[in-house]
Amino acid sequence: MTRLGRRGFLTATAGFGAALLTGCATDAPPTVRLAAGEVGGFYDAFTALLADAAAATGTLHIEPVTTMGSLENLEMLTRGEVDAALTLADAVHSAPGRLVALGRVYENYLQLAVRVDGPIGAVADLRGTRISLGAPGSGATLTGERLLRAADLNPGSDVTLTHLALRDAVTAIADGNADALLWAGGVPTGILDVPHTLRLIDMGALVRPMRDRFGYLYDRVVIPADAYPGAPAVPTIGVANLLVTTDTLAPALADVLTELLITRADRLVPAVAAGTQFLDVRSLIGTDGVPLHPGAARVYRRYHG
Repeated sequence: MTRLGRRGFLTATAGFGAALLTGCATDAPPTVRLAAGEVGGFYDAFTALLADAAAATGTLHIEPVTTMGSLENLEMLTRGEVDAALTLADAVHSAPGRLVALGRVYENYLQLAVRVDGPIGAVADLRGTRISLGAPGSGATLTGERLLRAADLNPGSDVTLTHLALRDAVTAIADGNADALLWAGGVPTGILDVPHTLRLIDMGALVRPMRDRFGYLYDRVVIPADAYPGAPAVPTIGVANLLVTTDTLAPALADVLTELLITRADRLVPAVAAGTQFLDVRSLIGTDGVPLHPGAARVYRRYHG
């Protein structure tokens, strides 16, 4: 993949930033408010890295906005409270209005965690238990209910649902106030103490039922052995994570953000995820049916025709 050096990138994008600042009395770069996610999760880590990469170029200021996750991010985006958002692909397809993508930035892994010494060995064993399906406003609330239905479990009757922030869900399991939690994110997630106090459940067999009932957005992926040190490989379900916006985002800003994704790709994967996540043009343009912002499409064509 062709890469621009710092000077080339600044030359290519300086005009965009300057145009956006016409009539302003300051030389500060334009600001993009980006809805991220829970502190300690991959959305949070990725947004911080993207903000650092933007600051290094001097052409853009990215303001991370802490949220509970995908659904809250999309609500904020559609209300105009942020300029761009990170979200699970299935949440985008369930959102009202027309959204456009800047790129597919990585794969989220659904992680169903239970007490390491508990009796739950499969999703079917959740019948009669208490599970946290993500924080309120997280994409796991949508995907988790779909997962239960794919396993022939009725959310709310067969399984008692709560919606807790990840840290609170981990505490609830430790205190005996919950039996399981579902988390959608990258691996490893540091707060999930696998394999010492928590164990991940194999969900590979549910990929086909998920696709049959809810569409093609769900992939079979494997959490590699030792992704959590000492833990075995665990098949699970993957969902693309997209960086999305609306078609009202200025093409110049879409251009600069997409340039960052391409030219700074090697700096945008959290170090703990090396080997399980990557960014390149082949993955960036695979936005699972969400159309690209025209500004982003022009950048990808500029690199690859």
